[in-house]
Amino acid sequence: MNTRFQASAVARATLCAATLIAALGAAGLTTHALAAGQSGDKAAAAEARYTMADFDKVTKIDAHVHLHNADPAFIDAARKLRFKVLTINVDYPDFPPLDDQQRAAVALRKAAPADVAWAVSFASETSDQPGWLAATEQRIDAGMKAGAVGVKVWKNIGMSLRKPDGQLVMIDDARFTPLFSWIEQRGIPLLGHQGEPHNCWLPLDKMTVNNDREYFAHHPQYHMALHPEMPSWEDQMAARDRMVAAHPKLKFIGMHMASLERNVDELAAFLDRFPLAKVDLAARIGQLQYQSQQDREKVRRFMIKYQDRLMYGTDVSQPPQQSGAELLREVEPVWRMHWRYFNTEESFKVDDLDQPVQGLGLPRAVVDKLYYLNAERSFPTAWKAAR
Repeated sequence: MNTRFQASAVARATLCAATLIAALGAAGLTTHALAAGQSGDKAAAAEARYTMADFDKVTKIDAHVHLHNADPAFIDAARKLRFKVLTINVDYPDFPPLDDQQRAAVALRKAAPADVAWAVSFASETSDQPGWLAATEQRIDAGMKAGAVGVKVWKNIGMSLRKPDGQLVMIDDARFTPLFSWIEQRGIPLLGHQGEPHNCWLPLDKMTVNNDREYFAHHPQYHMALHPEMPSWEDQMAARDRMVAAHPKLKFIGMHMASLERNVDELAAFLDRFPLAKVDLAARIGQLQYQSQQDREKVRRFMIKYQDRLMYGTDVSQPPQQSGAELLREVEPVWRMHWRYFNTEESFKVDDLDQPVQGLGLPRAVVDKLYYLNAERSFPTAWKAAR
């Protein structure tokens, strides 16, 4: 820039600033008022919100899905809505065998590395036998080398895996300590689903959301209120907490709000106790909405206070025979309903509840963390295209 012009510009700017300050002073305003205005602008920016029109414009990650079809049609459709996914392998008898789950996940990851991440899992039925630990570590290590970003441990430990004498094996059983220590030492995130929603231990008429009531009415074998011989919800949570406490450097991610979905105060206490822990909201947003009906501001304060520890997810599952188009028809309305709940202050009806729920109207900065930043920070090698 010409120095004479630059000096002239500085002089004009100085004169304009002086004139502005004098005018503000004449109007009874001061530099403190200017500072207050700037502070107000920052506060307004912090409270800026997304709308429903922003749904397909903002990057989003569903950090809890189960995709068992290697056809990338669903991923291609989700991409148009700005969604990426974390597909999680699970040692669940109703899902395909673990090797089949892993093949599908690896294929999807290779087809769309910027849109798909995956988590490996392991079988536990032979965990009391020699060689299980070495084989399990080898399986996890191979999965990580194939692009996995975490390891899933499921509720079968604590709810169905038994010792030879018939006693249930809990997550803090000594047989698993070497494995969790190995995972901890390598800095691998452990995705833990222990227990069930608290509703599982309640009579049907005491359950808080319709989907739990309907499910357990039709699956009495899984309704723990009918099985007092099984460990209580408190037993499940205590065993999980003992395991996490025994591994203080473990990057633990509690699936389904760490099964503490009934009360955000209980979940807050868990997060305070374990500062490295995070949780996803998968398949428990209905319980969050139920609490909103009782005390919306309490839930909103929780979401804002723990904004760095929460991840969005749905737990949607795709059977091998289901097409991507069919799955999108199933999940897109859910994605949009959740977006409405977190971003607007509208009141609307949801399937889980008999009465309408009002949206939380969270600030954009909180929504960005919930929907993608926390997932990206938790899984730093995920959703990256090969260079």
